[in-house]
Amino acid sequence: MMRRDGFAWLTGLWTALFCAFVGWSVSAQEDSVADMPPDLLSIGGEVTEIVYALGQGHRLLARDTTSTYPAEANKLPDVGYMRALSPEGVLSVGPSLILTAQGAGPVEAIEVLRAADVQMVEVPHGFDGAAIAEKIRVVGAALDVPVKAEALAREVTAALDSATALADSHTGPRKRVLFVLNARDGKLTVGGGATAADALITLAGGINAAQGFDGYKPMSEEAALAAAPDVVVMMGRGDHSLPADVLFAMPALALSPAAQAGALLKVDGLKALRFGPRTAEAVRDLNSALYGG
Repeated sequence: MMRRDGFAWLTGLWTALFCAFVGWSVSAQEDSVADMPPDLLSIGGEVTEIVYALGQGHRLLARDTTSTYPAEANKLPDVGYMRALSPEGVLSVGPSLILTAQGAGPVEAIEVLRAADVQMVEVPHGFDGAAIAEKIRVVGAALDVPVKAEALAREVTAALDSATALADSHTGPRKRVLFVLNARDGKLTVGGGATAADALITLAGGINAAQGFDGYKPMSEEAALAAAPDVVVMMGRGDHSLPADVLFAMPALALSPAAQAGALLKVDGLKALRFGPRTAEAVRDLNSALYGG
């Protein structure tokens, strides 16, 4: 009669062999998609980054205007801004699969696309490690590369955990940070709660100076003076980016600690605000800019 420990050993061996076989089978299946012809349209910068991070960039037929990373994406046809899509323009590239970030629009255009004979997968929104991992898994499932997606999700989550742990280790006073989306005609539009800007600031160890509201909204001169930011953050590219001397000459910011110190940080909007594979890097960059190191 076989001893219990011998039986347990054989059971463990069989389980290990079975898991290895299943893993090999799935990996082999995923490798088979490497030769698939272009069939995919990606809408949303973080979605496109994930497609490339999963090694599936060769399947892209086109992308939207926000999809500018990696550099290879810029060689693809551009179907327009993700919130102002034309169904005709989207369908003209002939995709068999559309991956779109949540929030793409307008609603009428999305309804037309859903009614078309094209598979469409919406990638969920979110501003933390769990949300990024879910985005990766959704994209991986849609592209039939779940094993690669799981590995990438774990890698990205670990990197973000490490970055936030570094930020949390800062023992000095936390800096008040104001994210300015634009300063058109001398009026500030800033990032309040429940925004990517708020999440980035918090993960990097700062305090969002825009309190008491959610979303990206105009901020009055009085509210900006009361916010008293130590640092102002803006996106480094685009029409809404301003030089420090122009920004800090505005009455809303002229008396702020940030203006006195000339503390204006310019960030890569796609990396910093899209919450995708490079978010850990964005958190480390902002933490280093705020506190040194």
